[in-house]
Amino acid sequence: MFITFEGIEGCGKSTQARRLARRLGRLGIAHVMTLEPGGTEIGRKMRQVLLDARNKTLTPLAELLLYAADRAQHVEEVIKPALRDGKWVICDRFSDATVVYQGVARGQDRKLIALLNQVVTDGIRPHLTFLLDCPVEVGLSRALGRNMKGQDRFEKEALSFHRKVRQGYLDLARKNKKRFVILDAAASPKEIEAEIFLYVQGFLMRSKEFCAERLRAG
Repeated sequence: MFITFEGIEGCGKSTQARRLARRLGRLGIAHVMTLEPGGTEIGRKMRQVLLDARNKTLTPLAELLLYAADRAQHVEEVIKPALRDGKWVICDRFSDATVVYQGVARGQDRKLIALLNQVVTDGIRPHLTFLLDCPVEVGLSRALGRNMKGQDRFEKEALSFHRKVRQGYLDLARKNKKRFVILDAAASPKEIEAEIFLYVQGFLMRSKEFCAERLRAG
């Protein structure tokens, strides 16, 4: 299983990704918890560039290509090997984030983004994506509350940018209803965690049934 978490700044997706990973660990399910950007040693250097609020002259195209480079390294070094070994992969942001942030909000060419995503992911797509949705003002307030080092490049963007991101995510989720699950990020972390695990349990049960059938088949 490849599960991703998406949403605006401060929606709580990182918290929920970690909580799901802990649950899988308690169940003895081999898994990898990772994130974008920065899921590899090389990616962490790119993350510093992408999020550093001092990099005011970073162009939208350069930003897009840095995300693509980070994802190419991440897929080859972390995601593909984990899936190949039969592990679950829990990822905090993936290709949907580029479609929304760089495509919808930054206005970069959607066809170029689709091509880049196809190439750098080698066709790998999440089986399930949780979108934690909340009003922009709520998310940014949470993000500001947790930041001890100040706002990053994206948190410093105007409200109109973040509203585009939120709407972009909702539109993407509605176009991909079989993969996306939209969750109310205003609920308590425990409530959200429980709701997420209800969905995951369905995949766990199907996985167990599949394994049982293979054992019966010899």
